[in-house]
Amino acid sequence: MKLYYMILFRLGVGLLLLIAVSAVLFLGIEALPGDTAQAILGKSATPESLASLRDKLGLGEPAVIRYFHWLGGMLTGDLGKSLVTGMEIGPTLLPRLANTLFLAASAAVIAVPLALSLGIVAARFVNRWPDKLISAITLTTISLPEFVAAYFVIFLLTQVFPIFQPVAMVFPGMSVLERFQAILLPVIVLVASVLAHMMRMTRAAILNVMQSAYIETAELKGLSPSRIIWRHALPNAVAPIISVASISLAYLVVGVVVVEVVFGYNAMGQYLVDNVAKRDLPVVQATGLIFASIYIGLNIFADVVSLFANPRLRHPK
Repeated sequence: MKLYYMILFRLGVGLLLLIAVSAVLFLGIEALPGDTAQAILGKSATPESLASLRDKLGLGEPAVIRYFHWLGGMLTGDLGKSLVTGMEIGPTLLPRLANTLFLAASAAVIAVPLALSLGIVAARFVNRWPDKLISAITLTTISLPEFVAAYFVIFLLTQVFPIFQPVAMVFPGMSVLERFQAILLPVIVLVASVLAHMMRMTRAAILNVMQSAYIETAELKGLSPSRIIWRHALPNAVAPIISVASISLAYLVVGVVVVEVVFGYNAMGQYLVDNVAKRDLPVVQATGLIFASIYIGLNIFADVVSLFANPRLRHPK
């Protein structure tokens, strides 16, 4: 199968998966108990006002018709209107999406190089104290739930060592450096949550390559272990490393909900939780579909990069 056919196939599968996710998301929210109109107007609403609001929101139409109407709007960039405020969702949502992407990108800029470095060091000193120490620390951080790690970081760096503020507040007009300083605590938590995956994949990929015959040849030539890893092992282990890094980046974007809520960060996760409490279904649906699109898109990116980086995937036996 030619390369562009394989890429188109993955794009097609990703599109079908996204449509399936949209259907599950819409029907799952539709199946929630309670009356949307009643939740908006409150318990004191009259039957006439409830009927009028249901008619205005189109709640009397079949769920299938409402789903395709909503999906068509999403495909054309119309995210709909908030049931609570009556405002367009897009102008409110996009700045929060930018904040989420900035938080995830800041964590990725630190996590990816750090994970690669630690993985290389662990592979270089395999089964020795640096390897055991790095593995112990990273496995400890990944074993903690995100909210536990977040509260631990808050206690440590705002109470024991009062260096930072416990709330990550960002405002329009802040410089990039000021934004980064404001979100440093949630960045630390996110880095700790994804570091172990990338580090251990880097270590495993390098150690797998180190068993190859050409590595043994390089050792017989008298090359140092560090030179063998950098010049021979790492370039040939890059495909699985890129794949797990891309998946970890997808997790960074989608997994920020808990971290944003704990730190009061004004972004997509906090926006989603607030509107779930208000039962603002169009906002919840739009936010959920955007999270799903980013996650699926980054996984497709990981597949495509793996195709380019690994010839065995392009030419399977």
